[in-house]
Amino acid sequence: MLNRILRLSCLALVVGFANAEPIHAAATAAATRPTATQEVDKYLEGLSTWSADFTQTIDDGHGKVLRSAAGKLYLQRPGKFRWDYIEPSEQLVLADGKQIWFYDKDLAQANVRDMDATLASTPASLLSGGGSVGNQFEVKAMPARGGLQWFQLVPKRADTDFQLVRIGFENGELASMFLADKLGQVTQLTFTHPARNARFAEDLFSFTPPAGVDVIGREVK
Repeated sequence: MLNRILRLSCLALVVGFANAEPIHAAATAAATRPTATQEVDKYLEGLSTWSADFTQTIDDGHGKVLRSAAGKLYLQRPGKFRWDYIEPSEQLVLADGKQIWFYDKDLAQANVRDMDATLASTPASLLSGGGSVGNQFEVKAMPARGGLQWFQLVPKRADTDFQLVRIGFENGELASMFLADKLGQVTQLTFTHPARNARFAEDLFSFTPPAGVDVIGREVK
């Protein structure tokens, strides 16, 4: 569960294309139309914070649901994100810009690790990172489906443990995400009640383990 949560979520913008354009008109438009990567970068420009409620399912790649969950996601660029899992149990995944915490309330256990280059080509890097997404991903616009516009990101690095991410947008806002990992499992997320550039509490992206919690890893002071 912990490694899978690391791979969750990213922000992108899918741009729809008219299918009925004449060839010469399509060629003219293509000459001036922004590339897929430029569209993603344009969406991320000016994004400082983002939050939404989410529901999550993980299936075996053949439609059999293995796990499901729900909670709240918060992002702050650069370098910070917070996943508050509420159902089926209380868990927290929090990046404060230097390290990442994984906290399981029922187990009374917290795991902490440094944020390093291993996260560079994960969806998490889009949530909190900077620079062009084209530096880390091959970006491609996908056909509209299910009332959503879709966008696909494939990592350029070979050492990531997922194959691709597809993100669906409704009216220009993130609504759904599909992630296929190299084990054949599929994570699907649905986002509701999004809020862009809202002001967060100053301590939202800090974590202090409660008394009696077993901490695994080295905490950066």
